[in-house]
Amino acid sequence: MIRNDHVFVRAGVLSIIVAFSSAVPAVAQNWSFDARAIAMGGVGGTGNLSTKMIDEQRSYTAIVLPFGLFQVFQDMSIYDPNSRNFDPVRIMEYAAGPLHYVVDRGQTNTGEALFVSDIRNATLSRDLSRYRGFVPANDLLAEGLAAPNFGGTIKVHKGSGGGFQGVYIGAGPYLSVHDAGTFSPALTGVLSTGVNVANAVMSISNADEGQIALAVTGGYRGRFAWGEGIGSGSAREGLYVAANYNYLHGFQYEADVMAITLHTNSAGLIDISPLAVNNSTIGINHRHSTDGRGFSIDAGVGAVIDRWEVGFGANGIGNRIDWTGVQQTVYSLLNLTSGNSNFGTSATTAAPDARVELPIDYRGNVAYRADNWSAMAEAGHGFGGGSFHAGLEKRFGRIELRGGARYTFSKWNPTGGLGFDLSRRISFDVAAYGTNANIERTRRTAIAASIRFNHFK
Repeated sequence: MIRNDHVFVRAGVLSIIVAFSSAVPAVAQNWSFDARAIAMGGVGGTGNLSTKMIDEQRSYTAIVLPFGLFQVFQDMSIYDPNSRNFDPVRIMEYAAGPLHYVVDRGQTNTGEALFVSDIRNATLSRDLSRYRGFVPANDLLAEGLAAPNFGGTIKVHKGSGGGFQGVYIGAGPYLSVHDAGTFSPALTGVLSTGVNVANAVMSISNADEGQIALAVTGGYRGRFAWGEGIGSGSAREGLYVAANYNYLHGFQYEADVMAITLHTNSAGLIDISPLAVNNSTIGINHRHSTDGRGFSIDAGVGAVIDRWEVGFGANGIGNRIDWTGVQQTVYSLLNLTSGNSNFGTSATTAAPDARVELPIDYRGNVAYRADNWSAMAEAGHGFGGGSFHAGLEKRFGRIELRGGARYTFSKWNPTGGLGFDLSRRISFDVAAYGTNANIERTRRTAIAASIRFNHFK
């Protein structure tokens, strides 16, 4: 069995599973605390700084009700690599969205479950058609950033019409993940058709990086009132400008590069030739560090004119963390059909320093807010490529009805939900949304809930 102290169990022995879970967007609905925002398509999920300033005019704090954790912690044995129930597929799916309840969560395709289990236990069948029933994409990408920031603005100058200039001071966690994987077309062809391929070399590769850091933030906040004759003169109107400089202090860096190679013989079966060169193998290069330093810059501008809001922002400009004192360990399993699942482990050696840079997240947004309804949309480019979010909210007294849609990681998903004002200051929000964060990339329904504490000036 695999020893508990092997680092790769936590970060990469079956990095293949990370690749299977082809969408782990930490910045999207799966990790959001706010069921209200989720129900409206996740508009403002990453946010632009100026939009957050505007939101302060109708500010609230959302506290998630993490019903998904009952599923995540229902069976602790799946997290134990020495247990027969060890299930890295479910671990990664849970990591993609641990907070919210997912309908049919934990259900796996028979072919998938067998394939993953047999690779992990070095009991891979020579007949790969046995695993027909699930077909991962050939190219997979999962990446995201969770970086909530907590702080406040000190207004150093106040002008007419509610205008001000201020300094923002804050801090918060900075958690990022990036994973890119590939499955050779020959392998996905066998898994989809059940027809074995003779004399083939089929591969699965995966590279992942994860960071845990603290962001200490200093920034600028400014609001400029419109001139005479522009807008309706409401207290929310004006031009909002914001910028943050984030000093990043890294505490944990984990990275794995994995390669699985499968050789078939002239009959299309896994080759068990005594020649080691033809063995089907797993190799994992694991690197880690506990000392990182870096920075990132966020900036945004927004405008409110009468009932309209527009804005544009860029998060993560120039972002980087340089990790020093990197250590490297190589793990290998030289035969996937032998039944011997003990990985060979190299000595831990020093590795070159590593720099991690994340994509810049660009966002443009527009919203219209009437007396008892509002509509909003947001388009952007950053983690996972292009994205689009749109939503509506209609208020019926103490009840709010919401709906929307989102396009992220090349997938469209619907959203919807309700809000209930329990009192003037406390509301309950519930949302349902589609998610593809599972090995089959099929759409499942997730339920999010949160308590909203409304703030009034």
